[in-house]
Amino acid sequence: MIAIVDYGMGNLGSISNMLKVLNLKSIVTNDRKIIRDSDHIILPGVGSFDKGMSKLNQSGLSELLKELAQNKEIPITGICLGMQLMTKGSEEGNLPGLGLVNATTKHFSKLSYNFQQRIPHMGWNQVELAKRDNYICKGLPEPLKFYFVHSFYVQCELTTDVLMSTYYSDKFTSAFHTSNITGFQFHPEKSHKYGLSLFKNLMLSDHAKY
Repeated sequence: MIAIVDYGMGNLGSISNMLKVLNLKSIVTNDRKIIRDSDHIILPGVGSFDKGMSKLNQSGLSELLKELAQNKEIPITGICLGMQLMTKGSEEGNLPGLGLVNATTKHFSKLSYNFQQRIPHMGWNQVELAKRDNYICKGLPEPLKFYFVHSFYVQCELTTDVLMSTYYSDKFTSAFHTSNITGFQFHPEKSHKYGLSLFKNLMLSDHAKY
């Protein structure tokens, strides 16, 4: 069973529908026992960093996610804001993030010295694979495109954690992967065949369980 974490901020229905297409059972929940007993955890999110962290902290879900991430037994995937909440913190707010990955979240204006692109970064954009041999990336259709909506980006401290990158005035990390932790800045659930192929690799690969 895949647990889609419901903390009041996220595109939960679309994610659930995509999993149904792949014949995968999922449940939208904030029940800590159900989340703990799941086979895979998805942390979605749309909105501001501090509001998201406040809701996770108040519900006790932040401590649970940290514990499960440390145990490395259950894969945890963050989408959009969910990916950013996995970092140490964000320029958007003051609260510390979950710290599941060695990364911070920065405003797009910091991406390059002469940043002139529109903010937010919205719409389809091409994604480059940084780790083609990773099970999540194998066999994905190229050129690979995903749908984005965000004003902040994740900067990984270790290049080895970068799974995919995207160019928007300059290159930024559009997906990271380390151990049982994966983050996607784009929305797979809004990315049609590309999202389906990605989720198929992520959820159904022989390597998808830890």
